[in-house]
Amino acid sequence: MNPADTQAAPERLSRQLGVVSLTLLLVGIVIGSGIFRVPSTVAAQVPSVGGAAIVWLAGAAITLAGGMPLVALTATLPRSGGAYVFLREGYGPIVAFLLGWVKLLVTGPTGLAALALIFAEYARVFVPLTDHQVQLVAGLLLVLLTAANVRSVAWSAALQNASTLAKLLALVALTLLIFGLGDPARGAFAHPIDWGGITARGFWPALIVVLWSYTGWFDFTYVAGEVRDPIRTFPRALAVGMGVIVLVYLGINAAYLYVLPIPDIAKSSLVASTAVQGLLGPRGASFVALLVMLSTLGSLNGSILTSPRVFFAMAEDGLFFRSVAAVHPRDRTPHVALGLYLLLGLAGVATRTFEQLAALFVLGAWPFYALAVGAVFTLPRRRPDLALHYRKPLYRALAAVFLLVSAAMLASATVARPVEMAISVGILASGVPAYHAWRAVARRRASAHDVAVETAEP
Repeated sequence: MNPADTQAAPERLSRQLGVVSLTLLLVGIVIGSGIFRVPSTVAAQVPSVGGAAIVWLAGAAITLAGGMPLVALTATLPRSGGAYVFLREGYGPIVAFLLGWVKLLVTGPTGLAALALIFAEYARVFVPLTDHQVQLVAGLLLVLLTAANVRSVAWSAALQNASTLAKLLALVALTLLIFGLGDPARGAFAHPIDWGGITARGFWPALIVVLWSYTGWFDFTYVAGEVRDPIRTFPRALAVGMGVIVLVYLGINAAYLYVLPIPDIAKSSLVASTAVQGLLGPRGASFVALLVMLSTLGSLNGSILTSPRVFFAMAEDGLFFRSVAAVHPRDRTPHVALGLYLLLGLAGVATRTFEQLAALFVLGAWPFYALAVGAVFTLPRRRPDLALHYRKPLYRALAAVFLLVSAAMLASATVARPVEMAISVGILASGVPAYHAWRAVARRRASAHDVAVETAEP
């Protein structure tokens, strides 16, 4: 299919999402389980209050540096698949195919399985569950959320809005609770704030996990074909959503530091539970468990709402099974793509072998983030006919900063984790022959169809 044709083709999914729903979708995807785990990693790598704050603020700044050009591209190409479309138009179909390939093999099953299993694990606080029952609960949750997404985008958005608002209220309550009942004499703020402790060896690993906790800014572009007035809606959603996220992240980190010293945070893999321990007793553990379940529920539903649109866009381009581009005749949702994503999640939950690849998520996905943002430089040459939303000097300057930081981060990760990087490169490389094989099969099918049509003509 010619890219120009795909640009001109009418959108087959209905535009139902407005500013509020898109903002809460972004917040719901981004704030998942990371805020309950990442602070300990940051404290271990950057052992100072000021240093930790710098890492979190740097993560927010880098996210905005990538998010703003990406939003400008979304205003130019508001099509289903979002970043997939930018990759296709900016570099060609093979790069876009590789994004779907990585999502199919790694990021889809690992992301869904991790979130669903975290939800089910914390359900053990309220109901005794065996390991097998945890898997069943996780799988049932995936089925129910997928069914809601198949039934209606409006249903899914309503669920996303409710879960995100509940999550935000619970996080604010947790923050105020710690500040109100905690003993500041025991925390990191009992001493003068130290702005040191930052080294290159510690900064980059800390930044990588912080960026992991911000990654939903890329995924929310996937629903660009279902957003009303995307030229105005996406910038507003990004600005408001990221503002809320940064305030929540800084607030909850400040609460942790208010009652815990840096060494205790660094040693705790469940820092929220550690922070409320002794404040509420068993009720504190139940409150944190409920908060984690709300948080992962919102992220999980947001992932199910957004990511299948990549497979849908691939199928529309003829780079995947045509049936995956089917739209439900009544509900106007990509029900086959949603079903495929459900199967990936169930496979991850059932086998757990995908959990071994979870560390590869950032290394496998981040090159596509950089390439998608870098499309602000390649699109003017490849598609001079497109509108000028992304050509402002500000967007190009931000994209350049994002690309430089991404290159430095990936170089650091290559040195620190050569095995994981080699596996990521291997998975990407395996997609190249898969792409050419798929195109060869598609060409043979098209030729056979043309012959059949000619034979049938009188």
